[in-house]
Amino acid sequence: MPVQVLLNIFIAYLWMFLLEEMSILNFISGYFVGLFILMCIRRFFKKPFYLFTLAAVGKLFILFIHELNISAMMVMKHVLRPKIDVKPGIFKVETDLEGDLEITLLSLLICLTPGSVIMEVSPDSKVLYIHGLNMPESKDSVLKSKSVFEKAIKDVTRK
Repeated sequence: MPVQVLLNIFIAYLWMFLLEEMSILNFISGYFVGLFILMCIRRFFKKPFYLFTLAAVGKLFILFIHELNISAMMVMKHVLRPKIDVKPGIFKVETDLEGDLEITLLSLLICLTPGSVIMEVSPDSKVLYIHGLNMPESKDSVLKSKSVFEKAIKDVTRK
């Protein structure tokens, strides 16, 4: 991916110099010409086209912001409730993600789910032990979030 970005920037500078006018508009138009050229020759690269990866990162970021807002609302609901009615518990969640980066991302994103904290990751990194504040609701919401986050993380890291 870094090679593709650098090649695209090089094509943009080359385009700008060929037009003999140094302006940001010429650079931007050269950047789009470079995108078109790289899109046409993308099959010669070992990695996928970098715009697809950037789109997956953007999707993960939007998903993160959405879950952060939902989490904030749920925490406010629990804090402002006159009577605290919680049923804490610990449960395990299995994952098929691989590598430290993927497991860490999933763990950090699951911690956004209201009332859930990752306590431990198994040595083989296939099982996460999670503490839930309100047990039946926490487990359901964590499992739902896990499947959404796993798919988004795989889109970013495995192409």
